[in-house]
Amino acid sequence: MSDIIRRDPRAEWIARNRLHPLHAAMQPAQHSWMGPNGVIRKNPHGIGFIGPNGIKRIDRSGAQQGGATKRSAAVEVQLPLHQVPAPAFYISVVPDMVGGRLSSHDRDLLGLAHQLAGKDGAVLAVVFGEHKENAFATAGVDRLLVLDGDEFSGYAPEQRVQGLRAVDNQFSPRHWLLPDSRSGGGELGRRFAAALGERPATRVWQVKDQECIGRAGAGLQDLARPVARLILAAVECAEPVSETRHEALPVELSTAVARSLSRIEDLGAVAVDPAAIPMAEAEFIFSGGNGVKDWGLFHRTAEALGATEGASRVAVDDGFMARDRQVGASGTWVTARVYVAVGISGAIQHLQGIGACDKVVAINLDPGCDMIKRADLSVIGESAEILQALIDAVEAYRNEAKRDAA
Repeated sequence: MSDIIRRDPRAEWIARNRLHPLHAAMQPAQHSWMGPNGVIRKNPHGIGFIGPNGIKRIDRSGAQQGGATKRSAAVEVQLPLHQVPAPAFYISVVPDMVGGRLSSHDRDLLGLAHQLAGKDGAVLAVVFGEHKENAFATAGVDRLLVLDGDEFSGYAPEQRVQGLRAVDNQFSPRHWLLPDSRSGGGELGRRFAAALGERPATRVWQVKDQECIGRAGAGLQDLARPVARLILAAVECAEPVSETRHEALPVELSTAVARSLSRIEDLGAVAVDPAAIPMAEAEFIFSGGNGVKDWGLFHRTAEALGATEGASRVAVDDGFMARDRQVGASGTWVTARVYVAVGISGAIQHLQGIGACDKVVAINLDPGCDMIKRADLSVIGESAEILQALIDAVEAYRNEAKRDAA
């Protein structure tokens, strides 16, 4: 039998699909939890490793499981480099780049692009304006074209269509892929299709056997059609690229982009009360749990940060927050770019509800709780002291900005 570890794409898809009935079974097993007396308990049957003689050993140091007492050094894995020196054709992708970074929807789109590119094609990513992304290579970008300029900043769909037409004239991509989203890709893709005279395939969730399968009938039916040149894809249209590293070579347009006479005036973003934003649409959520003792300070911190407030089920049951602010499997599934959890230990239902969040920040006294393990950034300490320090830092930053502006 081969020693090569094989991936199970179906299991990975189930683990990402929150609505699948087997989703909970595909989540990582809980190896430790806090008991009723505040003592960290460990599951001796779920923790350990197989020794050289085939006997299961229990690791009490925490090195094998990344415990708090001892952590093993992270080993950097060098992914194999995928190169396309002379592409036979291009598959162009126009990611939304919300906040200047690739979203999970954008990464799914790049995965679909590589399915269409195969071995001979190259994936060309077209990005407008400045960006903060530094992981184009691991996301699956073979060629990167950045259309920078003031004419592309803000809400400028007409000028962006002109830029895409210039890319189409120079590279003649076999397919164009854009996210069918509310962040701009859906509108831009339809405008671009009208400019090219193409009939786009919209709300596509799968491309198989030279057919695009998209949602129809208010999402209750599937509509199959031959693979279109311009595809507007939905979330989870394909598996993201994860096992290869790509070149992401920069390319440029040979000619300048023609300026269009804009009939749209961008008046800038409209100020919105964070409390009025629905939880499912919020980009920045500041959530409190049982560990929050000063809720007045919690509300002042959320206001200072301009974040939408959320809460765990315990905080809602205790009457500190409204029921529509509850986050989790029994509340609202959120997809925030940044999720800050204050005093939330991390019950499995809560972790399921924040599974699609990009960045999670945890503030907690318990360094071994599940929320700390899930978080990308953890702050261990008393929540009241940390929140007050956070308010002071925000006020100092704003005062300094006012002095510089004056």
